[in-house]
Amino acid sequence: MEEYVFGPVISRRLGQSLGVDPIPQKTCNWNCIYCQLGRTTPLTNERAEYIPAEEVVSQVVKAVESTGIGNIDWITFSGSGEPTLHTRLGWMIRKVKESIDLPVAVLTNGSLLFLPEVREALAAADAVLPNLDAGSEELFRKINRPHPEFTFQRQVEGLVAFRKEYEGLLWIEVVLVSGLNDTEEALRDLAAVIRRIGPDQVHLNLPTRPPVESWVEPAAEEGLLRARAILGGVARVVHDVEGTHDLGGYADVVEAVLEIISRHPMSEKELERTLEAWFPGEIDQALSQLEASGKAYIVERYGVRFWTGSTATYPDAIPDEPDRSGTEQ
Repeated sequence: MEEYVFGPVISRRLGQSLGVDPIPQKTCNWNCIYCQLGRTTPLTNERAEYIPAEEVVSQVVKAVESTGIGNIDWITFSGSGEPTLHTRLGWMIRKVKESIDLPVAVLTNGSLLFLPEVREALAAADAVLPNLDAGSEELFRKINRPHPEFTFQRQVEGLVAFRKEYEGLLWIEVVLVSGLNDTEEALRDLAAVIRRIGPDQVHLNLPTRPPVESWVEPAAEEGLLRARAILGGVARVVHDVEGTHDLGGYADVVEAVLEIISRHPMSEKELERTLEAWFPGEIDQALSQLEASGKAYIVERYGVRFWTGSTATYPDAIPDEPDRSGTEQ
């Protein structure tokens, strides 16, 4: 049976987050330059019930029972695509909340919030975390590379409309890319849009997991300081957290790892740390099995080796048997 639930994984913003993936791999209407899951090929803007909603909810309930409610901070609809493309997302959120006493978050690019039915679907969530990486049409297209049907104006109008209706926590995520949206001009444009929206918080993130485009660099400390100064008190920097991801509930170590890295790539050190916690003394054997499976490969960014699922498309990397002779910096 295919798994639509993964983790819990360590989230920079949500603690121990049980991930829910209601969308097939890279079913998305954006092709962001910093995406950790590779290129979107092809872009799609079709809303459908891609995965049976009842099966998704059933797996969430079973995962919580197996993991223990005390070991999970949030249930998070995110995964490997844009979750609002699923036409029954609202039904799944409500059913999960009826069944489990845990808060529900949704990670979304926010592209479909201009649709009343999407805003209604997200109304039941305790927190919604949309992207807003630009304050202008030009940067929106450079960074997010959206489906041709989208405009920056539609993106902003959807976020403004949602804020007026939504009673939960609205946390906007800004991914700061060096030389693009970390300049004073770009940040002042962004600040003007954020004031129109009025989110509860703005989370400043860096593309520290492997961005799809090898030329993407995270903003430097100067850019982060500039962003905090211009965006004001509502903004906070979200730092990476260390720890181990949950590999429990799987009979096979390769299956356990693949369920996570296909949606949440891990650096080799992070993967080794996680394997040592769950399968002590079996790190080399587990990595060898992962290599041999043909379902994972290594992408190098910033001198760091990241393990990702073989279905991810990186333009400068070929899913081939990785060479593990190198050392992560």
